[in-house]
Amino acid sequence: MTYEQLNTLPVWQNMPTITLDEMSAIKLMNRVDTKYVMSEEKCMQLLERAVGDYSVQIIDDVRACRYSTLYYDTPEWEMYTVHHNRRLTRQKIRTRTYVETDVTFIEVKNKTNTGRTKKKRIKIPEDYFYNVAEHDEALAFLKERAAYAPESISPSLTTQFTRITLVNHAHTERLTIDLNLAFCNMREEGAEPTGIERLVIVELKQDGLCYSPMKQILLDLRVKRFKVSKYCLGMALSNDKIKRNRFKDKIRKIRKIINT
Repeated sequence: MTYEQLNTLPVWQNMPTITLDEMSAIKLMNRVDTKYVMSEEKCMQLLERAVGDYSVQIIDDVRACRYSTLYYDTPEWEMYTVHHNRRLTRQKIRTRTYVETDVTFIEVKNKTNTGRTKKKRIKIPEDYFYNVAEHDEALAFLKERAAYAPESISPSLTTQFTRITLVNHAHTERLTIDLNLAFCNMREEGAEPTGIERLVIVELKQDGLCYSPMKQILLDLRVKRFKVSKYCLGMALSNDKIKRNRFKDKIRKIRKIINT
């Protein structure tokens, strides 16, 4: 489904909106994340059912916003390998540009052994998207927050997608819906973007154990939890030089879910 089609869905006529400024109080930077995988068709059903309990984030009348993300890793892809090997405590380092607002961040995202996600980030000029260690503030940020030396990491994978963000009326949870995912291996010259057609990755982000209308919607739609990392999925799809047995099995399961 194209960017234009996503922004003109009939469901938006009935769903209330929330601005980016209003969303600033619902960042949930220290949270519990639950992920789901579904087809575009199932996603449309989810949106229809969410109308009564959720608002959609809007930026200049745009509801489906474009994201551009670059993941960094060591020469041996240590951050990827740690995740592949099921280590509970792990870290991702990435730059991300929000296309609609033209804002870029450097982010350090940590997963704890208790299942919580903690993310720290600072704004940087977009010119340093691909060479973050050359920006003084970003370099200092990485030295303070990252488990890896800035000089030991380099661009590994780009991820492009379109995101719809919903928030419940109680402001206790956010739901991100990522569509049109495309991945590109940054360490292979001439690499072409790749992805899985009609794939949608949904992430429910909660601060604590509050009641979730979305969990009931997902239950009604028979959508089960599915652990997936966009970085690891993109690496497994685009890079044949890495260990990927575990993620090959996930890719088979994802395709089965989408086509069921």
